[in-house]
Amino acid sequence: DYIRRALVFLVVSCPCALVISVPLSYFGGIGSASAHGILVKGSNYLERFSRANIFVFDKTGTLTKGSFSVGEVHPAAERDAILRLAAIAEEHSSHPIARSICEAWTGDVEEGYVLTDLSGLGVRAEREGDVILCGNERLMRESGIALPEDGNALLGTAVYVAHNGVYAGRISITDEARSESREVLSSLRASGAETVMLTGDRAEVAERVASELGISAYRASLLPQDKVREVEKRLTEKGKGDVLCFIGDGINDAPVLMLSDVGVAMGGVGSDAAIEAADIVLMDDDPKKIAKAIRISRKCLGIVYQNIVFALGVKLICLLLGALGLANMWLAIFADVGVMILAVLNAIRARFVKKL
Repeated sequence: DYIRRALVFLVVSCPCALVISVPLSYFGGIGSASAHGILVKGSNYLERFSRANIFVFDKTGTLTKGSFSVGEVHPAAERDAILRLAAIAEEHSSHPIARSICEAWTGDVEEGYVLTDLSGLGVRAEREGDVILCGNERLMRESGIALPEDGNALLGTAVYVAHNGVYAGRISITDEARSESREVLSSLRASGAETVMLTGDRAEVAERVASELGISAYRASLLPQDKVREVEKRLTEKGKGDVLCFIGDGINDAPVLMLSDVGVAMGGVGSDAAIEAADIVLMDDDPKKIAKAIRISRKCLGIVYQNIVFALGVKLICLLLGALGLANMWLAIFADVGVMILAVLNAIRARFVKKL
């Protein structure tokens, strides 16, 4: 009798249901995300993303379309001269802002300048003592270039140009916010999540975008290393159960994507470095996929917990009955194989999430 009880106990205690259904639930969740254009690089990121409640966004190319165009040029009377100088400095740059400036200048670009990329500041072009500086306000200040008092009057991203140590003018680069950004930020706020925007643009531009999209907080005029320090600070200050998610697209975002709890990259306009560093990639650059990814991850985790509770609950009951001699081998097989089949069928549900 006790040998029979031991055999029943042994069959019931086999962990097949857990060993098969839990990984299968994660596979289903990752497969469902892939079907919706969301690449998740591991089940641990899927689980972590389901608990994300702090969302930090890069601005350009993430919350905005990243399709730049030259707007105002100040002073307007010197438009051609300013665009010519800026095009010389930005000719070989692949940055979207640089390309928009080069496209706006229809004339010939002079050759022979030695171009030096100044990280987080701009570009220096030099030829036989002729020096052109093209970049942000910080570059002008560090180079000792005096700016006019109305230097922040232009809307959009301001690109400043100096020629041989003298301020020449500034170019306004406009970038339109994504209509989808407003929708996803609204849904994140409704769920109680904190939303933050980090940008290298001036405070006036950042404030306008944050107000337009309804972002909780923002930090402006940040260099790439400043973004890293800002995220490090927030990671230090966050609560024990909080999960910080950073969403970006540029090569400068790669360190922050690796540093955050969950890094999300835009796969279409995103740089290779950002895609490599991210834990989750949105293949078609649609910010609404963030909300979709959260739904998929939470459904997947819910199914995992259902399978764990169901399998352990049935097994514990059957183990108790087996130990008391009230369970036969048929019940033991059901508690093993039957529960496993039911858990697997439940895990398959993770594969199906309704489209937005």
